[in-house]
Amino acid sequence: MKTITKPRIESIDLLKGLAMVIMALDHVRDYFHYSAFFFDPSDPSQSTLPIFFTRWITNFCAPTFCFLAGLSAFMVGKRKSKNELSGFLWKRGLWLIFIEFTIVNFAWYFDFQFRNPGLLVIWSLGISMIVLAGLVHLSRKTIFIFSILLIFGHNLLDNIHFEGNYLWAILHEMTVFKYSDSVRLYIDYPVVPWIAVMSLGYYFGSFYDTSFHREKRKKIFNLIGLSAIVLFVILRLTNFYGEPNPFKHFGSETKDLMSFLKLTKYPPSLLYLLVTLGGAFLFLANSEKLKGRIINFFCTFGRVPFFYYIIHLYLIHFIALFFAELSGFGWQLMILSDWVVSVPELKGFGFSLWVVYLVWIGVILSLYPICKWFDTYKQAHKEKWWLSYL
Repeated sequence: MKTITKPRIESIDLLKGLAMVIMALDHVRDYFHYSAFFFDPSDPSQSTLPIFFTRWITNFCAPTFCFLAGLSAFMVGKRKSKNELSGFLWKRGLWLIFIEFTIVNFAWYFDFQFRNPGLLVIWSLGISMIVLAGLVHLSRKTIFIFSILLIFGHNLLDNIHFEGNYLWAILHEMTVFKYSDSVRLYIDYPVVPWIAVMSLGYYFGSFYDTSFHREKRKKIFNLIGLSAIVLFVILRLTNFYGEPNPFKHFGSETKDLMSFLKLTKYPPSLLYLLVTLGGAFLFLANSEKLKGRIINFFCTFGRVPFFYYIIHLYLIHFIALFFAELSGFGWQLMILSDWVVSVPELKGFGFSLWVVYLVWIGVILSLYPICKWFDTYKQAHKEKWWLSYL
């Protein structure tokens, strides 16, 4: 067994933490912003720049965290044999899928009947870990080729449709399977290309070996990040490939900008991944020397992301019950048989964007002490194997 140990890399924890904090903004917006009940915040024809960018900035969260999960898996592998790492990823993946259908699903709806299960972000991380459990036995070069082919090539599948086919939906097509007026299965995170995002992160984990000089890593990551952004701009302006939603001119600079940046997330298009992962590479390249209390604040969330994810969903939903009661709609309407925007009785509920931001800041500040406590507890009890599942 390998026994290599290494201190945590704060730039990775920092990026994880920022992703988790920004992600909460989108979830608060889902429950609290009045426009969420009337139009898509990324629709250039109806949205405004503040609403659009409140939604758009959260696009970085899922791909960044999936990539970093793969990178972290490589670092875990430095302390384990390949078989041990494979077993660890396989069990962790199954655990995450179980949590998605139980703890997470209940957090979204507070529905004891579990009428609207969904294959969402935690599912995608779980299935990606299971796939990575097999990929780790391949060479790094093979893993890289696999990742690049899927990320760059999966949009060739966009025009292939199999109506009502569960397997195809799980692989590459966002689908809602409706069984009755109140029972649905949401497949929002098909496995392709998420599995490739995580395996790409695993490949780049070796760039954090002690033998790899920091300045060299910075140059390479800056080059990759800038190249990804440039390629995104070229492909977006030409509508050549990599995005099912074409760039359109609306005759307004504001709306044109929103159209240019409106990208497909379900499943994530090549252009979506170029701009988000490109940003992640640039951040990782230029954040390793950052220090201070603010950095430590965000790193705390990055060291306990799963723990934070679960409790932030419950806290936001409980606050939504409180706000619904205060505004005269009644807390009972927030015990959902369907997603918030699909409940007719909630039409008219919601608040201005500044309220969304206030609630978001309140949620983050409220969660910091408990996340700090749990981080300290984990660091002091590394011998407790079960903590790795939280």
